[in-house]
This record gives sequence, C-alpha cells and structure tokens, in this order.
Amino acid sequence: MSRLFTIIYLALIPTLTVHAQQDKYALPSVAAEKDLPGEGALRRYDGYVKTWQRLRSQWATQVEKDQNAIVFLGDSITQGWTPTFRGHFEGMKLANRGIGGDTTRGMLLRLEEDVIALNPSAVVILMGTNDIEVQIPPAMIARNFEKIIAALKAHNRQMPIVLCRMFPSSATKKRPTETIQQVNQLFDNIVRNDSQITVVDTFKLFDDGNGDAIAQYFPDLLHLNGEGYATWASAVKPIFATLGFLETGADSFQLEEGYTSLFNGKDLTGWGFLPTPPRNPPKNPRPNAPVFAVVKEAISFDGKTESNDGRYQAINGRLVVTTPAEGRRIQQLWTTAEFGNDFTLKLEFRATPNADSGVFIRKPQLQCRDYMLAGPYTELKKYKPQDWNELVVTVRGGIAHATCNGETLTDNMQVPETGPIGLEGDRGQMEYRRIRIKMD
Repeated sequence: MSRLFTIIYLALIPTLTVHAQQDKYALPSVAAEKDLPGEGALRRYDGYVKTWQRLRSQWATQVEKDQNAIVFLGDSITQGWTPTFRGHFEGMKLANRGIGGDTTRGMLLRLEEDVIALNPSAVVILMGTNDIEVQIPPAMIARNFEKIIAALKAHNRQMPIVLCRMFPSSATKKRPTETIQQVNQLFDNIVRNDSQITVVDTFKLFDDGNGDAIAQYFPDLLHLNGEGYATWASAVKPIFATLGFLETGADSFQLEEGYTSLFNGKDLTGWGFLPTPPRNPPKNPRPNAPVFAVVKEAISFDGKTESNDGRYQAINGRLVVTTPAEGRRIQQLWTTAEFGNDFTLKLEFRATPNADSGVFIRKPQLQCRDYMLAGPYTELKKYKPQDWNELVVTVRGGIAHATCNGETLTDNMQVPETGPIGLEGDRGQMEYRRIRIKMD
C-alpha cells in the first residue's frame, strides 16, 4: 500500500509544483493586503485576478531567458504591445510586464519578481490610469510611484528609466484630464533633477487639444490601436538610440561638393559654450520655470564626445541635445567659427514629442521644434513627427530664408553681418545630423 502511495505521490509532484507556483503568483488576499507595501485597495474583479496569476506564473518561467531585457512595466496599454511588441524595436531584447487592470500598487507589489529579477538594461514605465478610474487619490498614486522609482534606483543606479507621461483618456472613462494632468505633474516633480530618468511627453503626443485621447489612436478613448502603438514606438525610439539600444551604426551620409561639415559625427570638435549674459533672478519664481544655464567663460569641446554638463552628446553621427533632468533647461551650443558673407546651411533634425529647440543664425534664433505639438509652424504638411526632417537656411544680404522639407518657415529673418551657428536646448530631446555649410 505504501508503495502504491509513493507512486501516486511521485506522479502528482509536477501538478503540485505547478499549483504551488501559481499560488505564489496569485493576487494577495484581502486579509494579506493590509500588511503589504503601497496605498490604495487592490482591484478584485475576476478578469484581473486571473490575468495577474496567469501572466506572473508564466513570466516566472522566463526569468533566465529575459535577463538584461529592456522591460516595459504597466497595465493593459502596456500589455497591448504583446510579447512581440508588434514588430517594433527590431534588434532590441524586450520583456513585456504589463497586466490589464493593474494599478500602481499592484505594480509595486510585483516589481521585484517581474522586473528587478530580470536585471533590466532599462525600464520603460507607463502607469496610473487605472488608479484614477477607481478613484485612488493622486497623492497616493504619487507615493506608490515614488516607491517604484526608489526600488529601481536601489537595484541599479546606472539603469536608464524612461517615464512615459500618462496618456489622456476621457471623463466618460472615469479618467478626467484634470486628474491625469495632476498625477503627471506629481510624477514630474518626483523625478525632476534625476538624470537617471528620461521623461517623454506622451500625454501631449496623444492629446486631442482638449485634454482627451485622440480617437484616431484610441477607438475606445482608453486603449491604443495599431496606429497608436506605432506612434508610441516612434516617440521612444529616439530615446533608445541615445541610450545605445538602436541606431548604433555610423552615418553613411556623403558630403555634397562645395559644402563644409560643421559636425564630424564623432565628437564636438568645432563647438563650445559661450559666456551667457547676466540675468536678474525673478522676484517670484514659478515652480516649473525653466532653468537658464550660466556660462562664465567660453569653453571649447574639441575632441570631446559630450559637453562638460553632458547635455550635448555626439552619438553615432548625431549631435544629441538630451532631455534635461530639470524638465526645461535653456542653453546653447555654438560653433567656435563665425560665418560672414552669404551662405547656405543644411541640416537634419529629429524631435521627441513636444521637444523645443532652436537654430541660431549669427545669434538670432530660428525655432526648431516638434512643430506639430510645440509650434509655431503647426500648418506644415511635410513635417514628419519623431522622424528626420531637413532644415535649409539660405542667408543673402543679411536676410535668412528657411525651409523645412521644402516648406517655407520664414523668408525675412534679419541676421547680423557675421556670427556663429548655435543649437539651443530647452525641453525634450532634439537631435541634429549632417550639419553642413556652403559659403557663397
């Protein structure tokens, strides 16, 4: 009899192991919840409870395979990437850790096993919309978020964290824009001045102009369709390129006859900082006011791959104006040479959502931004959001004429007789490449 029992027991071991594994990754009971970290009641509807257990049990078997992946952490919007990420981000090792219906507390509770255990190369975060639906107060949401950020930083202070600002939705989905923007602001405040974290303005990216989701991308005003995921992918790809996960090859561009390159694609030779004029500090500074960089003496970055503050970087043929940790930081990088006489300046630029920059022509500034979101040239037909666009500036007789992809930006910009070329940084990430000039 004992032998028969042993045989039956051994046969049941795999089943018992599976059940034990599933129980380990089940949503904590109501009784256990009160002693767990985080704030706000966990959700209890059947679909969420089952999905939480099913996905987490599955992911537990993939920990070794997913080591050093770039992990996307979130809710159903993140889950909607699918395990294959819909074919985006080719060549990147990715892990999807989105669970439909999840809240910030749920993500906090599973962070160690689902994310940190993978020793991620980077983490992409989108969270908070479900908290708002179930009326968890913004301050609680922010405290959960702060704990998540603290845990990620404690694990690895060199690991990039990409924060996607919560997408707009609709009051009809119990997600009013006022609350979404309040939570986004709280998140921004928590990560401000933290250079480990890059914020991407995906709220503005999907805002219909009234604070609600664009129906073209969100058929139900909450979840993305395929076009929406492609748009989100375009928004974060430039960040991945800057972090070294994409576009790692050299630029194959060949300089046209008669043009001189102003950027060699490898370092910042020929560029530097110029002394900034004195500014009177405001009497009543605004909490989110931009920071103005102060430069007391001219600095040349010849042979350097980045500026002394790290804001401007030469990366694989791109001169990158990185996203400022302050939210907005206004400064300029200048050519060390000045350019008199008439000339034609050509370059290409790429902007993350709502990024703001500028190109200085002998000191006066030509706005160079994510035009559709940041303005001022919102009527352009050929501008390509989050893609490369060509800027051509022709200076004749002290007047600059500028086009973007062949469309006129200005035809009457007055410029001095001589001066350098400058690139401004303000908010978001801007990239420039193939910067060249032809003197007449």
